[in-house]
Amino acid sequence: MRQTFEEMLSEIIRPEVENLGYVFWGLTSPATGKKRVVRIYIDGPEGVNIDQCAEVSRQVGLMLEVEDVIPGAFVLEVSSPGLERLFFSPDQMAGYVGRKVDVLLHEPVGDRRKFKGELTGVKDDTITLDVEGNSIDFDWTAIKKVALVHEF
Repeated sequence: MRQTFEEMLSEIIRPEVENLGYVFWGLTSPATGKKRVVRIYIDGPEGVNIDQCAEVSRQVGLMLEVEDVIPGAFVLEVSSPGLERLFFSPDQMAGYVGRKVDVLLHEPVGDRRKFKGELTGVKDDTITLDVEGNSIDFDWTAIKKVALVHEF
């Protein structure tokens, strides 16, 4: 299976973030507009603050300039995953069982691509949601995007 640009970037950036003492949560890099945006999400035991994000931005920015892995101009953004965090792998979700999540699929199941429900299980590459009283399993490869729903 061919590695995506985002997976390749993650492999390069993860060690740099971890060497600085932070958790590499994930990254997105949609190829839209004139400049590519590389958005890195980092975390720590007590979360992260703006100074820590700036530190990671400086270090990773320098490394990306030296490695020259991103063609053309790019914008680097570093932030915490936030209250409505995106999940980049099923194992990140294990600590969120019992919480509500939004799931967007690559292809519709029946006539739906969007599902919202309580995360009831994570096993290997499958997550299970309770959607309006129905238990539904989703294979990780079928998921385009999954995010935590913050409830006040």
